[in-house]
Amino acid sequence: MADREQIWVDRIVAGEKRAIARAISAVESSEAAGIALLKRLFLKSGNAYVIGVTGSPGAGKSTLVEKLASEYRDLGRKVGIVAVDPTSPFSGGAILGDRIRMQSLFGDEGVYIRSMATRGHLGGLAPTAHDVVTVLDAAGCGVVLIETVGVGQDEVEVARHADATVLLLVPGMGDDVQTFKAGVMEIADLFVINKADRPGTDRVEQEVTAMLAMSSQRDGWEPRVLRTVATTGEGVSNLRQALDEFRAYGERGSLRHERQREQWRARILEMLRQRLYEKVLTRIPNDVLNSHLADLTEHRRDPHSVVEELISRFCPERQ
Repeated sequence: MADREQIWVDRIVAGEKRAIARAISAVESSEAAGIALLKRLFLKSGNAYVIGVTGSPGAGKSTLVEKLASEYRDLGRKVGIVAVDPTSPFSGGAILGDRIRMQSLFGDEGVYIRSMATRGHLGGLAPTAHDVVTVLDAAGCGVVLIETVGVGQDEVEVARHADATVLLLVPGMGDDVQTFKAGVMEIADLFVINKADRPGTDRVEQEVTAMLAMSSQRDGWEPRVLRTVATTGEGVSNLRQALDEFRAYGERGSLRHERQREQWRARILEMLRQRLYEKVLTRIPNDVLNSHLADLTEHRRDPHSVVEELISRFCPERQ
């Protein structure tokens, strides 16, 4: 078994797309083989530049990611793309709209595209997105682009996965900046006004610049405001240069190291919560849980007391 796992790892590290696809499928389904594989692949990861691209639906994220991937390919970089799509209400899988919109990259052996379903997970990402990035990183992708599903101002989870976060805004969508200020505006490292050939671009740029002038800058980095027209590729080269400058800025000091420490802290706590939840859930018989529902429905007992009783009865070591 161990030998087969090592062969699988070697094939992934060599960049074999079929082996990568199998690995990601195993990781997404939470198979034991996927976890065992991740343990080995993690030691071979840590070199990719992970870029998160977020923004509201219709902002042009897929098109921009496609053009940005082409920019990095022109520099000889191997690129992985994790495109998070809404979950299908029928199959539970990804609708694959992002993959369809990136057809120009399909023939490039140096690009690996994976669409993932949110599966009801909030925050704009799929639950196993972080593990998929590990697979692509170990497979030699020097740049990994994560495109979020586009859910709005609460879509901040991407900042916990990415080295750099790009927020897309577009003119002509009403109160542009106000729509985002309570959430993703605070975690963006670069602001991109896409579809900048539309009227209203100047106003959006002025609003973002004014907001940045009033806010304290994180880590000493002053976020840039850039303009692009992703459909034509205009401004994408400038965005790629700004992303490289941000990476260089982080490498010069302790910015990247500190961010990664915080990201891994959040990741470990998230994994602990999930594992403990699953462990507790498997211990409590369904009929026992159901037996409390009538009391709760009739307000004869409160849920806090019920939870305390269940923990005391089935997980005494957790008290």
